[in-house]
Amino acid sequence: MRTYVVTGAASGIGAATAELIRERGHKVIGVDLRDADVTADLSTAEGRQSAVSRTLELSEGKIDAVIAAAGISAPKAVTVAVNFFGVTNYLEGLLPALAQAQSPRVAVVSSMASIQQNSAELVEALLSGDEEQALAIGASLEAEGPRAGYLNYPSSKRAVSRWVRRECITEKWAGAGIPLNAVAPGTVITNMTRELLSTDEGKAMVDQNVPMPLNYHSEAVVIAKLLLWLTSEENTHVTGQTIYCDGGAEATLRGDDIWA
Repeated sequence: MRTYVVTGAASGIGAATAELIRERGHKVIGVDLRDADVTADLSTAEGRQSAVSRTLELSEGKIDAVIAAAGISAPKAVTVAVNFFGVTNYLEGLLPALAQAQSPRVAVVSSMASIQQNSAELVEALLSGDEEQALAIGASLEAEGPRAGYLNYPSSKRAVSRWVRRECITEKWAGAGIPLNAVAPGTVITNMTRELLSTDEGKAMVDQNVPMPLNYHSEAVVIAKLLLWLTSEENTHVTGQTIYCDGGAEATLRGDDIWA
């Protein structure tokens, strides 16, 4: 039996993932703002540290895999705090425990938004680890209104996918035998999207931005199954990848030549 830590475990993809892990006979430590084993606010440094401490306490230092599914899409600066620092800082806090496991694995939930228009300045601030500057840029975008504020979301997801790619080959991750990957879902039917998809207008808007020619919108468990394989003992060599589990949306939008 492996011990998994799942952030965002109270709803959506995180909840589906936690449920699937339990069905397969493994232990889950769920992390979320509420209704979880570890209740913490990942938007603050204090909340992240509290989450790390409580997770280590509950796991007794034994962690085989972490799936970071917590995230928000609000057109606000807090989005970058949760989606980037709430992932990277938390994972780094658990790294010593992960490194002691026999087959440690980590997967992060990114997004199709990672290929959308973003703020290059914000992405670079995030990757530099300067949370104060990143929040200031995010707040400036937020102040310009919802359209500019939305850039906080794709910027945070682009940055976390780049962080995964940058970190996966370092001594502290690859050297410790830890595959580190991300999954970018297409449109997933969750409580967050169900209302938007309930109208023809909402569905048309979503499908224009995320066209899914293969099997259309997915249930959260589809993403959960991929996350579980990436964090299973079977995955020994896949690392640094953002895998688009999106019914062909990324291929539709970017075309066939992405290597130039």
